[in-house]
Amino acid sequence: MTTVISQAENYVDGRWITGDGESIASINPSTGRQLALTPASAPAQVAAALTAARHAFDEGEWSRLAPADRGALLNRLAVLLEEHRDELVELAAVELGTPIGSGPTQHVDLPVKYFRWFATAAANGPRDGYEQPLPLDHDPISNSSMLLREPAGVVAAIVAYNAPITMSALKLGGALAAGCSTVLVTSPKAILLTSAFVRLVEEAGFPRGAVNLVFGPPEVTRLVVQAPEVDMVSFTGSPSVGSIILTLAAPTLKKVVLELGGKSPNIVLPGTDLSRAVPASALRFTRNSGQACGATTRTLVPQADFDEYVERSVEFLRSLTVGDPMSPDTVLGPLITAEHRVDVEGFLARARAAGAQIPVGGGRPAGLDEGFFLEPTLVTGVPNEAEIAQEELFAPVGVVMPYTGLDEAVRMANDVKYALNANVWGPTAEAIAFGRRVRSGTVTINGGAGMRADAPWGGPGFSGIGREGGEEGFREFFEVKHMQWPL
Repeated sequence: MTTVISQAENYVDGRWITGDGESIASINPSTGRQLALTPASAPAQVAAALTAARHAFDEGEWSRLAPADRGALLNRLAVLLEEHRDELVELAAVELGTPIGSGPTQHVDLPVKYFRWFATAAANGPRDGYEQPLPLDHDPISNSSMLLREPAGVVAAIVAYNAPITMSALKLGGALAAGCSTVLVTSPKAILLTSAFVRLVEEAGFPRGAVNLVFGPPEVTRLVVQAPEVDMVSFTGSPSVGSIILTLAAPTLKKVVLELGGKSPNIVLPGTDLSRAVPASALRFTRNSGQACGATTRTLVPQADFDEYVERSVEFLRSLTVGDPMSPDTVLGPLITAEHRVDVEGFLARARAAGAQIPVGGGRPAGLDEGFFLEPTLVTGVPNEAEIAQEELFAPVGVVMPYTGLDEAVRMANDVKYALNANVWGPTAEAIAFGRRVRSGTVTINGGAGMRADAPWGGPGFSGIGREGGEEGFREFFEVKHMQWPL
């Protein structure tokens, strides 16, 4: 792991290059201590990465690779991720604070699943194939046509800190499967883990320029998004930054896919078995200390069940272990930075001032003075329009609100600017019927069954534009060409 930490650099045109920008300190969020000091990418390194990606797509070895060969490289990368599982999970625990109990799923198993799905998709092509004949047409004369699905070009893949390898799998997996070249821009908070991942990309044998890595302050992202060499931007992050990405991309009219935030509802229907629903619901907003865009942080409960639901939730949240991510017993690690924790505490203070109750949590855990830990927290006594019920906190904070009828529950579930994810508890048929009324890119029923590589992820509103993963996500990385000729 020490070797990995000491080797965080730019990856440009198949070479590792030390940045010329200001150094970025990687901080262990569990201790507040510095892990590494890495020079950021300077404009010259960014320009070189863009040039390399452009050359790789237009005329390099990557541009001549057959779809089956692209798929073979993606499968090789999946194997390497599995072989280096332990190092990656440990590095995620140290750099990001991800508990090692959940680290394998979050940082290895999911990316492996996505890369393998995209490997098959590369060999087979999109659902209608790389070439799709159209029916004969006779107006005004007999003619034949076909649709060609061709790679979109150079893709800027911009990932957030909380799951950089999984996000890279969704972005690079789809782009590389389609035949695009890429410039990966990682969060300054995830330089070490992303760099370790790209070293596996190199080991897998991808041709020069197919994958490039840069990182640094917002200026690095701006240079990449505005660059004329880039044909498409795929970004994961906050709505505020997503809006900036759209603005930066507008002058060059490039395609933009945004996977943004969520304030997702968790609806408990009348008659639900609370002994089953409460623990699973609590874990859905506390896992990874709530630092997940799909966390279901707004729970809507029938008025008659509200008190029991809260009591059970308080008991369960008190049982969760907060602490060292390297301990197998830890469920909640730290938040990513001291500044982020202060922001979350501001939300809680304003909620209290407005009359909210916090029956459990809300403070810093005793005995964890180092690092950026926050107790798992439940908030009650707020209306649906309250700030803490409307804004994404990216923290282990859940809001529970009562409803008096299903129509009101639907209104409350949909009365938010986000529409990324939702969950409904109840008898399956009734829960599915209710789920159809929820405006959301994903709706799980009774907890769902885990992320599927063949299903899309994303949502309307402030949750983004376009989709990632599955057939819909794969098709984002293509342009369609119509060819027609007279008979």
